[in-house]
Amino acid sequence: MGNSPSERIKALGLELPPAPPPAGLYKPVLVVDKFLYVSGQGPMLADGSLMKGRAGDDMSLEEAKLGARQVGLTMISTIQAHFGDLDRIKRIVKTLGMVNSAPDFGDQPLVINGFSELMADIFGPDNGVGVRSAVGMILPGGIPVEIEAMFELY
Repeated sequence: MGNSPSERIKALGLELPPAPPPAGLYKPVLVVDKFLYVSGQGPMLADGSLMKGRAGDDMSLEEAKLGARQVGLTMISTIQAHFGDLDRIKRIVKTLGMVNSAPDFGDQPLVINGFSELMADIFGPDNGVGVRSAVGMILPGGIPVEIEAMFELY
């Protein structure tokens, strides 16, 4: 497997969904100094629709974790569309993972592992793991997961 994020994406055979259009008045990505901030992303599917569901209700832990992985693919697509070269990213710094979950569901961190494991695969075991929060809440449009992140640039 290659050393750069773009080489790893190819080696892993990852298929990126289309980058979603902004759903409000905000920037999908913003660069400040040596940091790339990515607005909250949902799990966009290949056909341009969003995955729907609620962990602990109509979606299992494993299904929700796959939703978080799909958010990671969506985020990579958004970065490419609005920033460009993934190989300019040095590391992930911070992740905020939000899980649409039933009140008695307590495995939000395990759900967000779907995103974190993908980032480790793409950016490497050191640079692909940063600090993180994982919380449960009600999310717009019935999506199971929304994630925002901050990356350090070279």
